[in-house]
Amino acid sequence: MRQVSKAVRVAGLLLTGFLGVAGAQGTTTPATTPAAPARPATATPVAANTARTVSSVAVEISGTVKGQIVACPKTLKVSAAAVCLYVQNTPASLRPLVRGRLGARALGDWKTSSNGQASSLLVSGTPGGPLGAFVLMAPLTERETLLVVDTAQAPAAQAPAAQAAARPATPAGIVKGQAYVLGSDLVGVVNVTSLGGGKYRLTRGGESPLTVTVGQKTAQLGSGSVELPLVPASDGQNLIFPLAGLRALGCTLTPAPSGNNVTVACGTASVGLRPIVF
Repeated sequence: MRQVSKAVRVAGLLLTGFLGVAGAQGTTTPATTPAAPARPATATPVAANTARTVSSVAVEISGTVKGQIVACPKTLKVSAAAVCLYVQNTPASLRPLVRGRLGARALGDWKTSSNGQASSLLVSGTPGGPLGAFVLMAPLTERETLLVVDTAQAPAAQAPAAQAAARPATPAGIVKGQAYVLGSDLVGVVNVTSLGGGKYRLTRGGESPLTVTVGQKTAQLGSGSVELPLVPASDGQNLIFPLAGLRALGCTLTPAPSGNNVTVACGTASVGLRPIVF
């Protein structure tokens, strides 16, 4: 448990940097003296109905990701209703699980920090209802993650709410209404490597690599070429690849019963994810 507590403390610092919570609170936490993982003594009071929303979301998520409840890092300045979960899995694997479990209660999709470490998801109390809670996620190690569920009225919710309000511009080449996936969402089934200059190499198992170029439909498959259904794009950091283009690697796409998620199977490996539709 001591090892878990140390990892949770590190994740608390990661999430604090992402949200700028210390700045929003008007205080500064020295980076050289991280606080012990415990709830703040002066936690923000919350209404009973708000606490029930947070508790409900935490229970749903915990059962899905098999999370262990731990003390929330003090540096997060969370409310008294906040629930922190330690999970032995990667953020890339957990994001589609959490998003799929919440279904219509999830408002939009995951928002990721500029350094790619932490991500947040806004949640409503009921399907189609107003904002009621939020979920934060940060990696602890390569196979460990910290999840935080808290009320949308907590100071920590200000940053993800602001991100949701500021809708990012659609990357060049994107066709609205079509399904895309981030290269980072394919971890475990397809290895995506940036070659520079807008070129990426997608490989799986011992199959021929697929080399694609942002803005071009023609891609190189082994020693030959193939036409993609849509041109790949990029937001400056990530490859944004057309979902149907994965068939060029011999992958199969199976829609989930809900119609929101898709299972991508490449050989013996598979991953469930929620495609991005601009």
